[in-house]
Amino acid sequence: MRAIIQRVSSASVTVEDKIVSEIEMGLLVLLGIEDGDTQDDIEWLSRKIVNLRIFNDADGVMNESVLSLIGGEIIVVSQFTLHASTKKGNRPSYSKAAKPEIAIPLYEKFVKQVQLDLGKKVKTGIFGADMKVALLNDGPVTIAIDTKNKE
Repeated sequence: MRAIIQRVSSASVTVEDKIVSEIEMGLLVLLGIEDGDTQDDIEWLSRKIVNLRIFNDADGVMNESVLSLIGGEIIVVSQFTLHASTKKGNRPSYSKAAKPEIAIPLYEKFVKQVQLDLGKKVKTGIFGADMKVALLNDGPVTIAIDTKNKE
């Protein structure tokens, strides 16, 4: 699993000119799933995201997590393009990205795990839809995490 996590003041997902999800202060998580992803990847990534200390404390130091924030929210958006390979030519290959029959159940399990770890409902996009994602990146703070490279 590969995730891009952005600290946001607000974020929303629009499908067919209708806002389907929106949050205020919290995290926008773009999630890419590949065939080899497992329940262990889901649990590790969820814990990592919920506990990332990337929000400012009273002294202006990034010392708080979305879990410790009162009112902190998360919105998760599926994004197969995170597994793009640009090794050959100029047209990316997405062969590492899981097909929907594998990706959808893993995506749904990931959302449920984040909800469990966060202790409240998580907002989402619509898997496979043509989504318009709007965000006000706070900082900007953007973190990339890959469960196959736990550095």
